[in-house]
Amino acid sequence: MTVVHGPEPVARVLRDMAADVDVCVELVHAARSRSPELSRLTEEATRSHVTAMLRAADPWFTAPERTGSVDDQDFTAALLLGADRAVQGVPMTVVLRGVQAALGRAAEIVVDRCRSAGVSDRALLSVVLRLQEYGAAMERQVIHGYRAAEHESPRAPGAVRTRLLHQALVGEVPPQQEELARAGVRADAAGHYHCLVAAPVPARAVRSPHAVTVPLDGRAAGLCPRPPEADEVDPEALVVVAPAAPLPELPALYRLCVRAVDLGRQHGLHGLFDVTDFAARIALAEQSSLGTLLSRRLLGSLDPADAFHHQLALTALAFLDNGRRLDQTAAALFTHPNTVRYRLGRLRQITSTSLADGDGPLAALHWWWALTAWLESSTRR
Repeated sequence: MTVVHGPEPVARVLRDMAADVDVCVELVHAARSRSPELSRLTEEATRSHVTAMLRAADPWFTAPERTGSVDDQDFTAALLLGADRAVQGVPMTVVLRGVQAALGRAAEIVVDRCRSAGVSDRALLSVVLRLQEYGAAMERQVIHGYRAAEHESPRAPGAVRTRLLHQALVGEVPPQQEELARAGVRADAAGHYHCLVAAPVPARAVRSPHAVTVPLDGRAAGLCPRPPEADEVDPEALVVVAPAAPLPELPALYRLCVRAVDLGRQHGLHGLFDVTDFAARIALAEQSSLGTLLSRRLLGSLDPADAFHHQLALTALAFLDNGRRLDQTAAALFTHPNTVRYRLGRLRQITSTSLADGDGPLAALHWWWALTAWLESSTRR
């Protein structure tokens, strides 16, 4: 192995880590594993901060002779992380445990990758020392962001409403219904609330006078005594609403709504939906390995690099989404029914299986799942 010196290999390692989804997920899991309070937050709520902090570390390692004091670096992501967790009601000690766990795992990955890249032992020692210095500064900035959020007009009506909604949707102990009522968050006649999540977050994603929303984890989230009407939703937004539920059930419903919004945005959806509209997608997304196995069994003969095979899978999925109706599928794909019939025939020839194989709705579900998994996998490649 060639031994290399200088900061560039280390900077390259950090850039690769910031771009590596698996690494970011691993750091998020390291942080969330330290506390049940953090595990109640969505993974995406932490992943964006992790990615930003990895990218921000690049200058500190690229040119150590020109970067000056570590406290002069860009710690915006760390400040925002501390502020977000303060608003969400996560205790400071929990936040720091998560940050320290993620930093520790990041340091292990950096060292392993630097060794694989041929960084000399002397240079590696410098990397470890700079990692410790950078990690300590990051912890200070997280604390600073947390404290600043704590003292930012905590009794203003907007701040009170934001705190209570965060507590109701992601907090460990739900607020009292009387507190929510005083902040203008109303329940229905049974004392239940509809949880809603919207994305992206325009100023008025939901224009219903009954809904109270706040920014939360890159989306708009809120509560209302009744679901908004379709004309009360921004046409460019995706809004998912859960059935009415008592306060203790809201965090679980919030997580389902977040998952539904994320899946819906992946498929380019917008408009108003009930979270149950995403029931199948959410359930199947949680078992991605089974989807992979189904796609291998039913679609193993398709080539992900072949554009025509991709078109066949898209047509088959549209056929299932349109109730196996040739005319509706053709209209959805802006083509002729005979073209749809031809593509389905070619899919049957290539895979030696048919969408008509099997009995009942489960067979159709397996096909839909296999096609969806195959298309997602081929798109990533």
